[in-house]
Amino acid sequence: MWGLLLALAAFAPAVGQGLGAPGTSVLGLVPSATTEARISTPAPRSSPAQPPAGKDNGDHPALGPTSPSGTSQQHARIRIIKKKKVIMKKRKKLTRPSPLATARPVVATSPAGVVDLPKEQEPGCPPLGLESLRVSDNQLEASSSQSYGLGPHRGRLNIQSGLEDGDLYDGAWCAEQQDAEPWLQVDAERPTRFSGIITQGRSSIWRFDWVTSYKVQYSNDSRTWWGSRNRSSGMDAVFPANSDQETPVLNLLPEPQVARFIRLLPQTWLEGGAPCLRAEILACPVSDPNGLFPETPALGSPDPLDFQHHNYKAMRKLMKQVNEQCPNITRIYSIGKSNQGLKLYVMEMSDQPGEHELGEPEVRYVAGMHGNEALGRELLLLLMQFLCHEFLRGDPRVTRLLTETRIHLLPSMNPDGYETAFHRGSELVGWAEGRWNQQGIDLNHNFADLNTPLWEAEDDGLVPDTVPNHHLPLPTYYTLPNATVAPETWAVIDWMKRIPFVLSANLHGGELVVSYPFDMTRTPWAARELTPTPDDAVFRWLSTVYAGTNRAMQDPDRRPCHSQDFSLYGNVINGADWHTVPGSMNDFSYLHTNCFEITVELSCDKFPHKNELPQEWENNKDALLTYLEQVRMGIAGIVRDKDTELGIADAVIAVDGINHDVTTAWGGDYWRLLTPGDYMVTASAEGYHSATRSCRVTFEEGPVPCNFHLTKTPKQRLRELLAAGAKVPPDLRRRLERLRGKKD
Repeated sequence: MWGLLLALAAFAPAVGQGLGAPGTSVLGLVPSATTEARISTPAPRSSPAQPPAGKDNGDHPALGPTSPSGTSQQHARIRIIKKKKVIMKKRKKLTRPSPLATARPVVATSPAGVVDLPKEQEPGCPPLGLESLRVSDNQLEASSSQSYGLGPHRGRLNIQSGLEDGDLYDGAWCAEQQDAEPWLQVDAERPTRFSGIITQGRSSIWRFDWVTSYKVQYSNDSRTWWGSRNRSSGMDAVFPANSDQETPVLNLLPEPQVARFIRLLPQTWLEGGAPCLRAEILACPVSDPNGLFPETPALGSPDPLDFQHHNYKAMRKLMKQVNEQCPNITRIYSIGKSNQGLKLYVMEMSDQPGEHELGEPEVRYVAGMHGNEALGRELLLLLMQFLCHEFLRGDPRVTRLLTETRIHLLPSMNPDGYETAFHRGSELVGWAEGRWNQQGIDLNHNFADLNTPLWEAEDDGLVPDTVPNHHLPLPTYYTLPNATVAPETWAVIDWMKRIPFVLSANLHGGELVVSYPFDMTRTPWAARELTPTPDDAVFRWLSTVYAGTNRAMQDPDRRPCHSQDFSLYGNVINGADWHTVPGSMNDFSYLHTNCFEITVELSCDKFPHKNELPQEWENNKDALLTYLEQVRMGIAGIVRDKDTELGIADAVIAVDGINHDVTTAWGGDYWRLLTPGDYMVTASAEGYHSATRSCRVTFEEGPVPCNFHLTKTPKQRLRELLAAGAKVPPDLRRRLERLRGKKD
């Protein structure tokens, strides 16, 4: 048996590994643990590959778009089956479906050969749009499907399944087990130059399914098909595919092919599994001088901005260019460093950069908390360019925004994670690589849990008399030297304390929805549960404003990204009712500071190709501006000392009926976000008599002025006079005597 296997291996055709493919030995990559043998006759489709011998260690270098040529050498692959005993079993003859049921490919039956890649490969074309949903469901077809939830419309790169297998939202396309010749077909709807394929296995927490090799065929009419051929042998090319569920594997075609249809035909798959895959097709448009096909909408923007992905060095250079172009309204500063020493740069934009102007609210955008969610980073870099350009043009909307608001843009909270993702490339980074910081910490679970102590105090009836309902202190355990707190998290916490932020949004990716606090469920260990804040009306307003002005979220024809259709709820959801997130930045910001913060999931694609950036900018441009303008909603004012007219810092602003207070900044100014209505507002400060007044919030653009003058208590005046060594005036002496008489 060993001699037969070695003899077959000796006559195996030459092999070339696709970029990022999971298993070779002679290319210097880690050899695949699957055990399969390719011979000179077509391998039966239903003969799956053996399972991996062990966990994929992922040590081989992943060649992403940073490689200029992506070359690969030609070698022979020898796979050895290590078994103590080989048992041959006869298989039942499989019945081919009739041509009317499924159109079978018309291809010459040449021997199967592993693909022989060219010595020099082009960088390839951009993605056709399976992941970004530019390819619609009706453009996808398959030979068969195990269920609707495993239909061809689910065969999209990085699509995620729900928690339950077998529902309408499963994690791949999967052919039926009895399908003798499974295939997944994509209709580009016009002649297209196909240059490569990226595949993944099935997203599932219950099953392990992935394809280990496949062929590729093309057609112009979906009836007559031809396939990719091995350059050296002329045989049908067999492309190496996946060795795990999630790692994307790229194969560039030996020769780009111009066609309308493309088919992926799984040849082998994990033993005991099914032919399941998720895919993206790399394709370039072909000119249509005769206008035979409908014109595809162009992905573009009229704004003259830098639409590309920026690594740390390029980001820093771009921010410097914006600062040099608009020095009077911009300032670059750093709030700290990442675990790897990369600075967390912030672009400040205001008519008086570098200083807090009395009565001017502070707002912020934070992106890149998860390093692989790159769209938010690029949108903030585009936003700072846009604000600079439009201010120089004299645009009244932008001019007012920069004159009345101090804006802070943090494009990369997790620069270490982004560099990891950027190195892999937009299509090969997968779903999770680069998400965590260099220490393996998820920054969105790394803030102090202030929800639990607040809710426990509420249950004991201690709020707000004994325990405040705002500005909760950091727990002792969180400040210990051995506490697992990332340097990026500490940098943002210190930033929050230095600047009196009023409004914020945390930009993420991988979905199309806006979520609002609380992010953590109140019931312990509940996976999801509606958990609103006392300011639920404000948070729902803020979320609806962004979702309602986002083009993609308002597209009535768009399909769900993964396993939930958020369009049924206006594309907004309470964070805890989606999934619980203890230690989120949104909850911490609300409970530790004055700032109201939401999370915006910007796109189904976490790391869209650079060609998608102009359209993504257009989808989000108006939403980004409109959301910033919501800082004018509600009331604002200054709390002053009645005698000195000086502002009172840390005065508490309480609104009747809302069990959450805010405080004044060091100049006595405050901003309280409220929806339209009539409110009774009370201002109080230590050493002063509190004051209450009615404030009406209208639908007109505000904020509504609501100022206070507080009078010192007699005891406070006495303390100040005695501290200054001054004589006590008669009126104060009489008031103190009356107070003593009441006590007696």
